[in-house]
Amino acid sequence: MAAPLEVIVSSDSGSQLWNTTVFDLHSGSSLLSYRGGNSSARTLTVLSGQYLLSAQVGKNFINVWEIQRKDQLQQKIVCPGVVTCLTASPNGLFLTAAVAEAIYLWEVSTGKLLSVLSRHYQDVTCLKFTDDSSHFVSGGKDNLGLVWSLSSVIQLDLSHTPEPRHILSRHSLPITDLQCGLMGAQARVATASLDQTVMVWELSSGELLLSILFDVEIMSVTFDPCEYFLFCGGSDGNIFQVSLCSQSLIRDKSFQSDNDGNQVFKGHRNLVTCLSVSMDGTLLLSGSHDEMVRLWDVQSKQSIRCLAHKGPVTNAVIMAAPANMFLPDSRPAIPLPRFSRHLHASEGDGGESGEVCVRLGLYTQQEEETYLQKADRLNSLMNAVTDKSVFGDGENTKVRVAELEEEVQTLKKVNKDLYDFSSQLLTKPT
Repeated sequence: MAAPLEVIVSSDSGSQLWNTTVFDLHSGSSLLSYRGGNSSARTLTVLSGQYLLSAQVGKNFINVWEIQRKDQLQQKIVCPGVVTCLTASPNGLFLTAAVAEAIYLWEVSTGKLLSVLSRHYQDVTCLKFTDDSSHFVSGGKDNLGLVWSLSSVIQLDLSHTPEPRHILSRHSLPITDLQCGLMGAQARVATASLDQTVMVWELSSGELLLSILFDVEIMSVTFDPCEYFLFCGGSDGNIFQVSLCSQSLIRDKSFQSDNDGNQVFKGHRNLVTCLSVSMDGTLLLSGSHDEMVRLWDVQSKQSIRCLAHKGPVTNAVIMAAPANMFLPDSRPAIPLPRFSRHLHASEGDGGESGEVCVRLGLYTQQEEETYLQKADRLNSLMNAVTDKSVFGDGENTKVRVAELEEEVQTLKKVNKDLYDFSSQLLTKPT
């Protein structure tokens, strides 16, 4: 049987046999089960398509499985406290987790803790990256949503405390869920709250675009891929579909079921904790405290499949099946390092003295010149010197040319040594 394109990945807080289960989206059959502990809400994430991560309920660590090795936990990432939410950047370079009111940001390639953000005043409840990994958004029990620019957060200036790019402060009660749309830094962000509203914001400016008032508390929210609709899960078990393309759309409105795209999905008997939409926008997945995961046909609003669980559902998502998920003999390209628990690690915590650390994909405000770029620049300068267009004639010119040639050779040797070391590190058998 060919590997499915999309799968359902879900977890609950009550099962004793497995932590997370993978189902076929279209048949509902169980494909895989990952064993070991239970996953807390809003912590299930896939890293680089090679690892499955989730925070343990009530414990201070993150469970890690290789995506194709379902039978055992491969690693545990110890955290300073109980993790309330967890997410990985889509490009696989960064991992963020919230412990109480603090947000921890790690660089995946090295395991180094890059930043600890303490801008929330109460527990952080949800974290999401934009699809281009340039920003992430956090929501908390302090009623605030914070938009963080990744490049500003990981600057290593100890005298500068990172500040959010925007503060979304219109909610009057704790934020329960949030969702980032597409288009990177130009995306729209939806936030749900116990104040019975869902708000849609412009990420680039932090401006409020739309506020929708419901008659129940909203526990979960998501967009469809085209962002034609907003799906909002209520504390009464109903799921509300809000049209974002209405001709009569105003900034502040109350939800009313009508023929303009606003509809209600009825079936759950308890609060809806998680929502997800398939890639083509035709199927909606919902998880609830009634211990059921339901799959809905968006057009007809009918429940077409129910997946029973052993406890309140904590995570349920439709995702593209990672390439290695159904290949038992495959292995991750790069093993995960040991993750640091301290922001500025001592030699004893970060590794042995003299350890060489290759850092992949570090974002900076201004990119530093690489060895090859510097060599090319010096080579161009030498050519200009030999053309007598820079320094003129004489002995000084010859000396300057010799110095530049020597520096170019040194840089080329350093670059080659770095390349050889990186190649050996990445291809060394585990």
